Amino acid sequence: MSVAKRNYPKAWLLVLPVVLMVAFNAVIPLMTVVNYSVQDTFGNNQFFWVGLEWFEEVLRSGRFGDALGRQLLFTTLVLLIEIPLGLMIALGLPKSGWRASSYMMLLALPLLIPWNVVGTIWQIFGRVDIGLAGSAINAVGIDYNYTQDALDAWITVIAMDVWHWTSLVALLCYSGLKSVPEVYYQAAAIDGASRWAIFRYVQLPRLRQVLIIAFLLRFMDSFMIYTEPFVVTGGGPGNATTFLSIDLVKLALGQFDLGQAAAMSLIYFLIVLLVCWLFYTIMSVGDSQPDTRQ
Repeated sequence: MSVAKRNYPKAWLLVLPVVLMVAFNAVIPLMTVVNYSVQDTFGNNQFFWVGLEWFEEVLRSGRFGDALGRQLLFTTLVLLIEIPLGLMIALGLPKSGWRASSYMMLLALPLLIPWNVVGTIWQIFGRVDIGLAGSAINAVGIDYNYTQDALDAWITVIAMDVWHWTSLVALLCYSGLKSVPEVYYQAAAIDGASRWAIFRYVQLPRLRQVLIIAFLLRFMDSFMIYTEPFVVTGGGPGNATTFLSIDLVKLALGQFDLGQAAAMSLIYFLIVLLVCWLFYTIMSVGDSQPDTRQ
């Protein structure tokens, strides 16, 4: 204990540069946003206090509610698709050998592509004049045009996100499956357990924490998505794919309404923070429970 206490100041000195960088890159910009959210300006760098007026205006506006509804719908749909699909892909991968390495390399490829490039790929891919998918879909008699039809735009954006991020869920689940001791499978084989029983009572309990992490990561990223749908649809047609992040940028940069944009961004931040806290609490409760599967 005395050694730990004696080394404690040195440990803080090692962590101090990281703390300063986090403060500079996160805390200071956050304080700037808070400052704009409670003040108004007519220019010339002159501000006056308005209190919670911007927050009330944002919460009363139907614009914020509509954008939030579209964002929640998009996040719910991609989670319902990507989590089960990634789990099924992980279950179908070989456990070892060159085939397992090859499949994992192929799965990792979409994750290496920058977000704006992903949007550009799908923007061209879905075009009805030069895009492979757009022209092929119309060639079989289906009227598809994501620039004019809201449903087509939603299908395109969801398909793009599933293609881009399902690999992350699959790789996380695969790592969780690799951590299951082989003796569990041997015991299940001796008992004559079916494949479904092995998944239900052996694999799924071991994947609980991994699935929570995958769910949390995909929720955060899909709830804050901006670049890919903006490049593909620009928020259109109309406001069909104007998610909360896109609407926030339009409000701040398009209308230059910094007060409302700052208030909306803080509400946005608090929603994400609340969900992260809930998932962290769930994970902590799960870790504190004794493991009775041994």
